[in-house]
Amino acid sequence: MVKRKIVVLGSTGSVGINTLRVVESLGDRFQIIGLTARKNINLLEKQIKKFHPKIVALADKKSAQELYGRFKSIRILSGQEGVIEVARLKEADLVVSAIVGASGLIPTLEAIKAKKTLALANKEALVMAGEIVMQEIHKRGVGILPVDSEHSAIFQCLKGERKEDVSRIILTASGGPFLNFSLKRLKLVTPQEALKHPAWEMGKKITIDSATLMNKGLEVIEAHHLFGIDIDRIEVVIHREAIVHSLVEFVDGAMLAHLGTPDMRLPIQYALTYPERLPTPLEKLDLTKIRRLTFQKPDTRKFPCLKLAYEAARIGGTAPAVLNATNEIAVSLFLKKKIGFMEIPRMIKKVLNGHKPIKNPTLSEILKADAWAREEALRC
Repeated sequence: MVKRKIVVLGSTGSVGINTLRVVESLGDRFQIIGLTARKNINLLEKQIKKFHPKIVALADKKSAQELYGRFKSIRILSGQEGVIEVARLKEADLVVSAIVGASGLIPTLEAIKAKKTLALANKEALVMAGEIVMQEIHKRGVGILPVDSEHSAIFQCLKGERKEDVSRIILTASGGPFLNFSLKRLKLVTPQEALKHPAWEMGKKITIDSATLMNKGLEVIEAHHLFGIDIDRIEVVIHREAIVHSLVEFVDGAMLAHLGTPDMRLPIQYALTYPERLPTPLEKLDLTKIRRLTFQKPDTRKFPCLKLAYEAARIGGTAPAVLNATNEIAVSLFLKKKIGFMEIPRMIKKVLNGHKPIKNPTLSEILKADAWAREEALRC
């Protein structure tokens, strides 16, 4: 059997770690030939010893310096240039884009330009520059496989269906740890409380985004670009049990839903092995143990980030990039206990209101809007 050669961008993050767990569980089907990380050299070193990639890159140049000399048989690169070189690696059959945040945009685009099949977990690339990314995908004839559980679910539900037969896409959200909190109580929540997600094990940033429902807002924008569905035909429902990962409604009223245990390794494995399905060691879903499946509308008064994401998506142009950049700064400040939980949407709204969006922006204009928003957010 010819091994499929894989590059993992962001290998030390939650999705990257789970990707390597899936690769390990599938035995000899895959070969890891490239890894990138931001600065977690301790974990990256363990991954290198286990998977023996040919090349690695650390975005943080100081961290890369610390790793130099420890491994004689591999190339160690640094900075964004190094990450891009790994993303474009000639031998790669599949690039897993798992870098968290806006820093994943350029490496993702470079992997597409190098005509690599893309397993996409970095939603920010589509939020910031969805039209540019999708144009490049179509131009290069690149396959794109969504890794987010919700988008993987939609992708699977749409398989063999006609786009014109789709009435709505419905994204499910667990609601995070604060679903039943009052507005007064939300103002007092701590980062430690916000990091206790009721269903999924994820990195810090995405866990906070799940608590504010911004993650679902970003996923709405991602779904819009991935599947070519109008923003106003993409809805969000709170589904506390996290069993139904998303649904598609068709014009005749029929719905297809994707069900499964809440474990990121399932959509990751589907992306890695597509179009095959292979057995997994994961616990199977036992329908007889599910007492009920509940669905409710999100409360955008308590969780205004979702509403702000829809507003930015409808404005379009550079507005989603500004939304994303401001959110990244706000989440960072919240985790450092410099602002309160409800200050996150306040900052986003203020920066969005002060932004003059550019329609049909170039990549350079998107990056400038991103930088501007970060500066403005720090002034709030």
